[in-house]
Amino acid sequence: MESKQKLVFLMEKKLGKTLFDDRVLTELITLFHTEWAADLRPATLQTTLQGADVAVTSWGTPALTDEILQDADHLRLVVHAAGSVKPIVTEALYDRGVIVTSGAGTIARGVAETTLGLLITSLKNVFALNTHVHQGGWREASLIRHVKDLYGINIGIIGAGHVGRHMLRLLQQFEVNRLLYDPTLSGEEATKLGATKVELTELLRRSDAVLVHAPLLPETHHMLGQHNLHLLKDGAIIINTARGALIDEEALYDELKTGRILACLDVTDPEPPSPDHPLRSLPNVILTPHIAGVVNNGLYRLGGYVLAEAQQFINKQEPLNPVRREQLQYLA
Repeated sequence: MESKQKLVFLMEKKLGKTLFDDRVLTELITLFHTEWAADLRPATLQTTLQGADVAVTSWGTPALTDEILQDADHLRLVVHAAGSVKPIVTEALYDRGVIVTSGAGTIARGVAETTLGLLITSLKNVFALNTHVHQGGWREASLIRHVKDLYGINIGIIGAGHVGRHMLRLLQQFEVNRLLYDPTLSGEEATKLGATKVELTELLRRSDAVLVHAPLLPETHHMLGQHNLHLLKDGAIIINTARGALIDEEALYDELKTGRILACLDVTDPEPPSPDHPLRSLPNVILTPHIAGVVNNGLYRLGGYVLAEAQQFINKQEPLNPVRREQLQYLA
């Protein structure tokens, strides 16, 4: 009988309990000899990696340096049970031919689904109507006239990464026009995703709702600011579930205080915003505390992703979400 390969968890066990339910852990134990790192000190990780074929990392795992990897001669796959691999990836991993994969696509599903929920409730003016009804009102005409259905309108999506692509898949269920801004994508590729590629200024000018899904890079810092937020049409909705620093919040406040647009912000810059932050005072700003991604039971999605990648590896099939060295410059 062929001996089992070794899979090691390079994370705190407390975190592991939030990522892996009993079913997934049982499956992994069936497929591999499994071992948990006793702690995250370099010397401990170095010892744990001896003889390991697969390593599972997550939030809190340090960078896998050449020192930590010096005895990891069998290592062939690192599955990152979190989003960005930048905290753990090093040139040493790629130089050794180790495949690195990321759970970013799994997290993206939750972010896109949350964005869709915010989009629908915002179009229906649910937040203002809820407040009005709680105050004793009912079908106030001035509030009802702002209600829209997710039908026949322009939805602008900024960024065609994991979140943006899943958002486009979700929106295919609705009769809306999908506009896409992503300078790394061709018009033909956008069409295949079910969208029309446009420049950012056109997207802002035409969209009834703008969904921000871009990565935060030096070139995307404050990509939305005083120079272009004024292009938003009256009644437009802007939803940011990506990173707060993509939007210049002072410029956004200036547009919002006129009352002509609505913003749903799951992220701010910094987080949390100060108790007296001006955005907290506006009724046309919906603020949530960075919960669009995996939270509570949603964290188990990442455990399921790890299992799926492990099964691909065992079956000698292509990884589901590899992160190649040349991709790092475009990733958050």
